[in-house]
Amino acid sequence: MKKEDKSAIIEQLQATLSEYAHFYLTDIGGLNAAETSNLRRTCNKQDVKLLVVKNTLLRKALETSSVNFEEIFGSLKGETSLMLSNTGNVPAKLIKDFSKASKSKKPILKAAYVEESFYIGESQLDALVSIKSKNELLGELIGLLQSPAKNVVSALQSGGTTIHGVLKTLSER
Repeated sequence: MKKEDKSAIIEQLQATLSEYAHFYLTDIGGLNAAETSNLRRTCNKQDVKLLVVKNTLLRKALETSSVNFEEIFGSLKGETSLMLSNTGNVPAKLIKDFSKASKSKKPILKAAYVEESFYIGESQLDALVSIKSKNELLGELIGLLQSPAKNVVSALQSGGTTIHGVLKTLSER
């Protein structure tokens, strides 16, 4: 591969990485053509971009980033595919579900960069599945903040009907 081609691929990888907030490094080697096609289709349905990349080119693209990705450089060995997503836990769920159904038990998680944190090794998959996105956390927080206000409004409304009932009974007497 020519140097110009490599630099063009690195620039393209940098642009793609900047479009997504989270990425996973996985090993999908050993999947047959039908399984690979099925994995790509599943990724597409869940808004996850799947790319097969050369480790050295990905490393050079990551080195030029403003974030220090040195922690995951050790995972750039063997066959590497890149899963990119704007929702942190979607690729983890996809990897877990797909590897259960696959004969070869792949894809295998190598490393991930999710919610500005690094996760190294397949043992981190369950932790990644349980991570909630910022939107999910904001939704829960808003729900918790609204709960006391709803209770106050409910108490005031029920109190109003009680007072109304008492006044009605007194007026009838």
